[in-house]
Amino acid sequence: MQTNDELVDYLKAEGVLYDETVEEAMRHVDRIGFVDPRFSTQAYDDKPLPTKLGQTISQPTMVAIMTQHLAVLPGLKILEIGAGSGYQAAVLSEVVGPEGQVFTVERLPDLARIAKERLTAYSNIDITIGNGFMGLKKEAPFDRIMVTAAAQIVPPSLVEQLTTEGKMVIPIGHGALQRLTLIEKIAGTPKTTDLNCTCVFVPLVG
Repeated sequence: MQTNDELVDYLKAEGVLYDETVEEAMRHVDRIGFVDPRFSTQAYDDKPLPTKLGQTISQPTMVAIMTQHLAVLPGLKILEIGAGSGYQAAVLSEVVGPEGQVFTVERLPDLARIAKERLTAYSNIDITIGNGFMGLKKEAPFDRIMVTAAAQIVPPSLVEQLTTEGKMVIPIGHGALQRLTLIEKIAGTPKTTDLNCTCVFVPLVG
């Protein structure tokens, strides 16, 4: 695939991308702007790609799946754990729109700096250097939380920072493979659902 539109068309054809709002967001966010220049020829491949700091920019399929399962809506307040390349934050920003806000926590200062440089056009994204396992209590509660790193257990601090009807998507598991998991608060009580999706993420480091 040679263009961002071709990538999005592919995701639709595969049945991965079915939400029109998320589709529009992924069309507007050109993935090549978040890819390490060493891998620019692979920017529109549906696969994760390395960053300069040993992390990865997520596979577009996974970005679509996680964003759709999170049921992101315009105007919502989102917490992302793991800024990474900034690509996922940009997609979330497009979905929530100018009346929403995306807070993202990144533990690596250099990675946070690079993401911030790439996201200068997005006035509704705030990047904080910190411990993602602990969330961002000073800005809580959040309508949605997306965790782009794998945890062995669901961090209690993140569940606490959800609104009473909030949702969180997080990879859970030991070893190389994890399971994508949805945490939904229903009248303040968390419910856990396995989304039947195997995934590979870097570890969430506390």
